[in-house]
Formats: sequence, structure tokens, C-alpha cells
Amino acid sequence: MMPDLGKYAVEVLSAYAATGVLLAGLVWMTWARARRVKRELEAAEARRRND
Repeated sequence: MMPDLGKYAVEVLSAYAATGVLLAGLVWMTWARARRVKRELEAAEARRRND
């Protein structure tokens, strides 16, 4: 159900779209950093086991 936004429809919908894009970007960046940190941690643990 879409509310009647009147003359501000473009602004409101573009704000929603921008928010969605920013949230998706933050989720992607967080996921990518978690993968990188996990790899670095595994490498550090492997080095420690080999010492």
C-alpha cells in the first residue's frame, strides 16, 4: 500500500532509495571486513602454532 505523497513524492522516494543504497553499502563493507579480519586471524593463529 503506497501512501499519497503529493508533490513531495520524488523527494521522499529518492530519500528512501538513498537510504537503501547506503544501508546495503554498509552491510557489504561490514561483511567484507569481517571476511578479511577472519583471514588475518586465521593466519596469525597458524603462525603462532608454527612457532
